[in-house]
Amino acid sequence: MDRGEDPALLTYLDVPGDFRKLVAYRLAAELANDLYEVASNWPKFQLWAVGLQLVRAADSVAANIAEADGRFQPADRRRFLMIARASLYETEHWMLQAEERGLLPEGSSHRVDEVARTLNGLLKRPTPA
Repeated sequence: MDRGEDPALLTYLDVPGDFRKLVAYRLAAELANDLYEVASNWPKFQLWAVGLQLVRAADSVAANIAEADGRFQPADRRRFLMIARASLYETEHWMLQAEERGLLPEGSSHRVDEVARTLNGLLKRPTPA
């Protein structure tokens, strides 16, 4: 499971469309949903100033992992995984801003570490010959 996928759930890695089984996808989607829940309760100004950016960045992580899994060419897959990683860094930025402004508990941004670990595992996964 350290490579970004759950071996018990994946049957054939080279077939696109199994993104729901990827640990990286599940963690990213869970983080995005949790952030949506929290941000939706923020006061209007904070929601518009930080919340929308945060939720959009977080949603983009899982969306790009899913899109990567739908690509047949390894270069395309890698490109979308790199975009997902960039969106994860943006998510971390907005989480840090929200922590600084008292909107999220201090240390909340550490949740991106597990997503990053599994996402990096997908990026390091060897491509089929």
